[in-house]
Parts: sequence; C-alpha cells; structure tokens
Amino acid sequence: MEQKSAFESFELEVNSEIKGFLKETSKWAYFLSILGFVGIGLMVLGGLWLSFYTGMNQFGGDTAYGLGYSTGVGLVYVLLALIYFFPLLYLFKFAKNMKMALSSENNDNFKSAFLNLKSHYKFIGIFTIAIIGLYILILFGAVLGASFF
Repeated sequence: MEQKSAFESFELEVNSEIKGFLKETSKWAYFLSILGFVGIGLMVLGGLWLSFYTGMNQFGGDTAYGLGYSTGVGLVYVLLALIYFFPLLYLFKFAKNMKMALSSENNDNFKSAFLNLKSHYKFIGIFTIAIIGLYILILFGAVLGASFF
C-alpha cells in the first residue's frame, strides 16, 4: 500500500477572506497592467519619434551620425517595449481570469489565472537573470578593457 505524504493530502481552503485578498490583488494587477500597456505605447511612440524625427531634423536629415544614433536609441526603446509586453499580457490575463473565477466560482478560470501569474513571474525572473548576466559581462569587459589601456 502506497502511503501519501502530508503535502499530497493537504487541501487548500479558499475562504471568503482569501477571496477578498485575491479580488483586491486582481484589481491592482489589472490597474498595473493597463498602466504598463500605456507605458509601452509611450515607449513605442518615443522610440519611433527618436528614430525618425530627431535624426532627420536635428542633424539636417542627411547626416549619417545623427540618423544612425537616434535610430539605434529609438529601436532599443521599441525592443524594450516589445520585451515588456509579454509579462504585462500575463499580468492582464491573470487579473481578468481571477475576476471571472471569483465572480462565477469557475475552477478553470482560477487555474488559468494562476497559470498566467506563474508565467508572469517566470518571464520576469528569466529576464532579470539575463540582465544580471549582461551586467556581469559588461563589468568583465570594462575591467578587461581598462587593463589594456
């Protein structure tokens, strides 16, 4: 006879107090995701403005340095906006599914909400690790470069 561990037989109780916490959390997640989407829109507009308007007007329109620099910075803004779109989408889906799960007491929506929350944090975690790795590489390159000069 196979014996179950204490964790396997443990069942979570989602009482009214916890439902209230989850409802408030979903409202804040919804607010932050909408605010994030607005920020992404502004980043894309700013990136496009940097890419086209600044490069063309500030440096006379045909200066290779001006066009290349502003275009590069503008594309970085657009790229960062694209990268940050996905965790915001996961956060938005969490909020939407949690709201539906709590109003209709639907377990599928409840499960989907936490799946999206997990994906949000997983994406942010992997992105954070990548950025820390990039910082280490930049620091290593700076120290290595400084030793040659």
